[in-house]
Amino acid sequence: MRDHLSGAATADLPAFVLIRGSSCTGKTRTAFEAVHSCLPDWQLVFPKSPAKLLALLDADALAPRTVLWIDEAQNVFTGTDGEQAAAALRSRLEQPGPIVALGTLWPEYHRALTGSPPPGAVADERAHARALLHQAALVDVPPSFDPQALRALRAHVHDPLGIAARAGMDGRITQVLAAGPQLLDHYQQAVPPHGPYGHAVITAAMDARRLGHSSPLLPAALLEAAAVGYLTDEQRAAADGDTWFSAALEYAREKVMGVAAALEPVADPEGVGALPGVYRLNDYLDNHARTAGRRLAFPPDSFWTAVRDQVTGTTDLRTFAEHARRHFRFRIAAGLYQVPADRGDPYALRPLALLRERAGEAAEAMRLWQRLVEAGDPDAHIAEREGYPALTHLAFLSELAGDKEAAERFAERSSDYVALRELAWERERSGETEAAERLAQQAADAGAVAVVQALARSREESGDAAGVERLYRRVAAFGTARALRELDGLFRRSGDVRGAERLWQQAVDAGNSGGMVEVARQRERAGDLDAAGLLIRRAAALGNGIALAELAEDQEAAGNTEAAALLWQHAADAGCDRAWENLALLHWRAGDEDASERSWQQAVQGSTERGVEELVRRRAGAGDADGAARMWRRAFPGRPVGRGMNPERPWEEAPEPEETEAARHVELLRRQAADRDSIGALHERALRLEKARDLGGAERIWQQAADRGNTYALAGLARLREWAGDRDGAERLAWQALSSGDPTAVNTLARLRERAGDRTGLRRLCRTADDIDSPMLIVELARIHEAAGDADGAVRLWERAGRAGDSTALVELARRREGAGDAEGAERLAWLAAAAGNVSMLGELARLREQSGDRASAERLWWWAADTGLRTALNEMVELHERAGDEAAADRLYRHGLDADPSTTTPWLWRVPAHWRRPGVL
Repeated sequence: MRDHLSGAATADLPAFVLIRGSSCTGKTRTAFEAVHSCLPDWQLVFPKSPAKLLALLDADALAPRTVLWIDEAQNVFTGTDGEQAAAALRSRLEQPGPIVALGTLWPEYHRALTGSPPPGAVADERAHARALLHQAALVDVPPSFDPQALRALRAHVHDPLGIAARAGMDGRITQVLAAGPQLLDHYQQAVPPHGPYGHAVITAAMDARRLGHSSPLLPAALLEAAAVGYLTDEQRAAADGDTWFSAALEYAREKVMGVAAALEPVADPEGVGALPGVYRLNDYLDNHARTAGRRLAFPPDSFWTAVRDQVTGTTDLRTFAEHARRHFRFRIAAGLYQVPADRGDPYALRPLALLRERAGEAAEAMRLWQRLVEAGDPDAHIAEREGYPALTHLAFLSELAGDKEAAERFAERSSDYVALRELAWERERSGETEAAERLAQQAADAGAVAVVQALARSREESGDAAGVERLYRRVAAFGTARALRELDGLFRRSGDVRGAERLWQQAVDAGNSGGMVEVARQRERAGDLDAAGLLIRRAAALGNGIALAELAEDQEAAGNTEAAALLWQHAADAGCDRAWENLALLHWRAGDEDASERSWQQAVQGSTERGVEELVRRRAGAGDADGAARMWRRAFPGRPVGRGMNPERPWEEAPEPEETEAARHVELLRRQAADRDSIGALHERALRLEKARDLGGAERIWQQAADRGNTYALAGLARLREWAGDRDGAERLAWQALSSGDPTAVNTLARLRERAGDRTGLRRLCRTADDIDSPMLIVELARIHEAAGDADGAVRLWERAGRAGDSTALVELARRREGAGDAEGAERLAWLAAAAGNVSMLGELARLREQSGDRASAERLWWWAADTGLRTALNEMVELHERAGDEAAADRLYRHGLDADPSTTTPWLWRVPAHWRRPGVL
């Protein structure tokens, strides 16, 4: 951290340093101490919102030697304003310095802001924020102190650091110092009369932040409306309707140890005092809710109603809706998507249309798909799990409604061939052969040539040889060159070479210019240049752009410039992509710069930014550097020269500075030394020497790695001592490795005791290990006990690891409880394992319960799995009902999903015939 800031102080360049760490890990304190030490005489500005940062940058108010402090950067770079702020800061960082932008950020927010857009995203809503964070110098603040630092801190007997270090928290000292545990206890052990109501309000705030409320400012109206559902019936009945919420807020705002409160007031950015009606959730509780306390909890119905009615941001509403949808609460999700959709947000239309379609409201779904088409994005790429483009859905829905003409019209407009393929089969099954052939040919043009072959096989099996021939003739006459090539490949892979040749001949006979070009190439490869030339000329006469381009190249090679220019012009008019570029170069070589410039402008029209950059490079590569520079300036006015690019020719990388042979040799030696001395390299060398039985050499290397702090090297030394027969030395080193955090060393210790026949020592090993609080170690010991036949000892160790939160141990314990008939205990342990990240046991228990005939328990467990977000949970519940013969319940569950509480939601839309079980698929 200090190196980055000291470097910025001595350079004339801007710098962006990002400090990443979890809640209460000391990010802000780290930043403050580093700035105070390295940049003591610099100015500091602290914008508290995207708008403030934008105003600061727009006014060019960042003077040299200024620190731009961006605390909790997720609050500044999220949303539309945040994206604009990120873009503005990127621009400022490309200008001269010295300035330092210094930000702090949680790891989960860093992942969210720097991750790629999800599959199916219509637009990249975080492009500038992602690019900005990627260019930052990243400094990670660990969530806990390492063992060596803890031992040093524990020597401070009376000061706060020593007390915090001895308090435990797995080395998370800053959190202890920030009163986090006491605050958590204040929340969890809420006592009457006002505690339960404060607990409900705090829980609502935790759920709001973890599920989608991007702003840390939580409206009191949202908390009041949401909190009701977190109270029991008895608590609601006992509450005073006029005062309960103010009393709850008073409890939530109570400072623990005089340091921190669960809900804190927000300072007025324009003056003094607190903003009315908004509160900020304490970071420690926010982090607890996301990682442990409520990570798997699904909020009550009142929470979702409050979100729908009180949250104003469309992005936040979509985020909340997506969480509900992923957890199969389709009614809730649809209600949330409806709000931004009614406001004209196109990104809410697709998921809402899918939910309406799934539930069977075809007319409403069609209206939503139509709105998406009108929004200008009918063929957006969709994640496979969500279905197809809007026009494809409209085609399917129209077909189901009996409007075949509309179905075909939508299918023809869609760039996705699925609708064409399915409609072709529908027409074939209903005996409409001509329509089937037409749709199959269109599907082949879109890339689905297999449907043509499948239709042909179907007709061949039914004895309709004329139908087969007619189908192929249609594709040959009207199909694109791509479709013909694909169909040719299908013929040849199935061994029907004559069929492939007949297809191409039919294409030529039918006047298909794309087929003529392909056959011309085949003739050329066979050496029949005359026939090839004849076919190219025929295709060119029909206006085929590729054929015209080939003739233009021939004329240009022969020196017939005027004929070549005319042919390139015709090829460009026919849509040949490279024609304008070649025409521009032809004019330039002939000295007609005006005509060349006009042709380059035509080439640029419709090109992407990357395409224009490539055209500039090709123009420069042809020798027209001045024209390339003009083209660059016209296409990218004001674009700064990128790092490492040539200022004179900004489309090229700057040449590397010359390096002397001596400098290269020194750099090579430096890298070799670094590689040789790295801990990873030492580890690999030691293992290689062990394998070669050079135990002396291996011991020297392991000792070097251990001296540099590699705890796993101690286990390697212990192995060597064991092989040398030095059992005491091996055990001493293994204990050192174990104490330093290497749980695998317990295997060495156990092996030593077993080989010596020391069962008493093995049992003592387990008792001695009580001082080392490592779930991984405890799991290893449990496996050793189990292998030795000590089932009771293994169970005790599994329980210890389970209490420490190890998911592997919790799953193993759940299996044992289920086998022993303790169903309730097994379920509790399976849920704890899910909370620790392993949801597999919930499904395993559900299947076991169904096999034993306990369908109610199986359904409850699948419900819990749905709360974890397990993608297969709803389908498993549907199939559970189907296997029980309850088709109506299965259909209702599939269409309408679950409610917030453990029950199947009642139908919230009208139903369609039962055969339509999968929306969008005929």
